[in-house]
Amino acid sequence: EITEALAKIEKQAHSAAGVTFNLSSPKQLGEILFETLHLDRKKSRRTKTGWSTDANVLEKLENDHPLVGLIIEHRILSKLLSTYVDALPALIEPETGRVHTDFNQAVTATGRLSSSNPNLQNIPIRNEFSRRIRKAFLPQENWQLISADYSQIELRILAHLSGEEILQEAYRNENDVHELTAKLLLDKESINSDERRLGKTINFGVIYGQSAFGLAKSLGISKAEAATFIDAYFEQYPGVEQFMLDTLAVAHREKSVSTIQGRRRPVNDVRNPDTLKDKRQRNLSERIAINTVIQGSAADIIKIAMLAVLDRLESDGFEAKLLLQIHDELVFEVPDHELEKLQEMVRQEMAGAADLSVPLKVDINVGETWAECK
Repeated sequence: EITEALAKIEKQAHSAAGVTFNLSSPKQLGEILFETLHLDRKKSRRTKTGWSTDANVLEKLENDHPLVGLIIEHRILSKLLSTYVDALPALIEPETGRVHTDFNQAVTATGRLSSSNPNLQNIPIRNEFSRRIRKAFLPQENWQLISADYSQIELRILAHLSGEEILQEAYRNENDVHELTAKLLLDKESINSDERRLGKTINFGVIYGQSAFGLAKSLGISKAEAATFIDAYFEQYPGVEQFMLDTLAVAHREKSVSTIQGRRRPVNDVRNPDTLKDKRQRNLSERIAINTVIQGSAADIIKIAMLAVLDRLESDGFEAKLLLQIHDELVFEVPDHELEKLQEMVRQEMAGAADLSVPLKVDINVGETWAECK
């Protein structure tokens, strides 16, 4: 079906361009977009082989010509076909009838586990074909899959480390933090789903050191408007800004940062925040320093949770098995008669993996396929 869909997109693309060409050739794509169709060359750049047509360039061009959307769709489906649909069946172990991944403990710099051969932390879920790929992952007969996911763990760690009372109170009272941020920034009593999205984008953007330019791009607003939102965010949550400045001061002084568990990562080129005119402008090392403390602490916590869960699986005589770790999420295979008991145990151990000033919340979903666990 994906092959048929790709053939259909190819026909539509040739019709939109007025010529036939190879959609998988970046060189030919560059020629069609910038020399045949004369789209804005300022949105691309010259490479050794011609005009760049990478994801960023296509995103900038998406509204300029119908062909661009077709190219993006073609790339998404081609990736699904080559990386998952064609590749995964060939990776099934004959002895077990299962796909087995390798987990790597010392690959990512923040301390997260990574997965390879195949990468099972990156199975997509965004479109209908992606969901159907997830649907192909099944437990053994008469068993179910359980997904246990930390809810907003990085924002909860930020609330804990920053001591920001408004955020901590919201988490203790189980309020919607994205909604809260949107209300504070917009100075409104009630907000709609688009406004909540703004709150969510800014909450996560701040963790990753997003600039006004990046935020403007994410939200489809002007850079000036985005800068106003960032200023308002730090005014509402002064503890968050102070935590970030303190983290940068330590990184500048010690040339490293530490996670909650004291795991250190060397970081160079962090400037002294006291000497900066614009204290909110971050270079790459500064973004890495802050992100490592938050994401690295989340990585510590889920590893502690995995050890605690494994101990309980063994000591309590569970038949259930821990199959996968996907950053903030654990995936289990469980027989029907253990469903309730396992959920209770997993929630208890994951929530107790760290003693933070805010509760760790665990969302659990059950399904007969992996697609149903979302």
